[in-house]
Amino acid sequence: MSRRPEVPAGAGLPAADTGPARERLALAQAALLSALVAGTPAPEGFDRARLRVQSRALAAKRASVVAKVAPELPEILGDAYRPAFLDYAHHRPMPGGYRQDALDFAAFLLAQDRPVDPAARQRLTRWWRDRAGPRPPSGHPASRLVRAAGGRARTLRRALRRR
Repeated sequence: MSRRPEVPAGAGLPAADTGPARERLALAQAALLSALVAGTPAPEGFDRARLRVQSRALAAKRASVVAKVAPELPEILGDAYRPAFLDYAHHRPMPGGYRQDALDFAAFLLAQDRPVDPAARQRLTRWWRDRAGPRPPSGHPASRLVRAAGGRARTLRRALRRR
């Protein structure tokens, strides 16, 4: 028994212009997302209180993930980590992933001369400098691997020159 292929509804009819509807939908979605992650006003038709609750929950989740990606930050900042991160995240959508978010958060704090404790600020500055540059941190296993490989490469070059 052979089955006839199903014909989609509306097949053979001219396509309606959905461009304006898609554009309105895209704008509404962008407004909702902005209200959830960037602190902009709630779009018309949405419950502002519920959006605030959801926005706080998303920021708290973001703080938790950043703390896992960069565990040194809560260690350096102590109990001030979460409130400081929530303050940072309130009007700043995540730029490019959690690692970048951690770097941007540290830069945000340092630009405000925070933390107030000079030792903590120095540790945070060192942490940020180690990670913001093009090279891995000085104590990172990748750094040691690169140095070891460079040393072996120099040894090989010297051996080849002697031949």
